[in-house]
This record gives sequence, C-alpha cells and structure tokens, in this order.
Amino acid sequence: MTKVAIIRCEKNETRCPLTSCFNCLAEKKEGFIGYDDCTLTGVFTCRCPGDNLSDLAKILKSKGAEVIHFCTCMFAKKTEDGWDATHNGFCENIDTLIEQVNTATGLPCVKGTAHLPKGYEIKIWK
Repeated sequence: MTKVAIIRCEKNETRCPLTSCFNCLAEKKEGFIGYDDCTLTGVFTCRCPGDNLSDLAKILKSKGAEVIHFCTCMFAKKTEDGWDATHNGFCENIDTLIEQVNTATGLPCVKGTAHLPKGYEIKIWK
C-alpha cells in the first residue's frame, strides 16, 4: 500500500476542504489513478512563498509518506469550461517548489490530485 501525502495552497484552504482530493485518492482516480492501493498519510498547507515547504515535506516523509501530491488548484484554474492548466492556479512557482521538495526528500512528487484539466498528463518528479 502506497502512503500518500498531499500539499495544498493557503490561498484555497478556506474554500476547499479537500473532499474531492480525498475521494479521488480513495477511488484511485484522477491524479491517483496509477496506484493499486494507497492511503493518506498526511496533509500540509504551503504558505507563500513556500520557504518552509521542504521542511514540511521532510516531516511528511518522517511520518511514512512515500509520495507527495500537489493539489491541482496550485497549477490550474477553474473556469466555466472546467479546470484549465493554461491559466495559472494559485502558485506561480509550483514547478520550482515541487523540484525543491523532491530534492529535499528524495520522494516522488506528483503534480495533480482531483479536477485534472482535460488532456492533462500527470507530471512526476522522481
């Protein structure tokens, strides 16, 4: 069973209780489609500009996380036509932050959880 952690953005924490992310993880769909079996290990909220994100990710690793997913809202925007990755989400530095977390922890980092934009291919830092 793969132990999954999720990192979300502070700009969405008062609007989103992560229900869709948790449901997608439980059902192994959207950003979690590649898992045979997985369980949630922990969640942290990134606070701009993400200076302590690597430290938070190290805590997730110490608690057993084997992979870290970054919420879709961090890189995509909800539009009338659904989620769109051509419009920036809440984090303009998402790729840099994911790279830093991957380097600091050595864990695979996945860009995407629920609400993947149409045609989006999941990106994984290994």
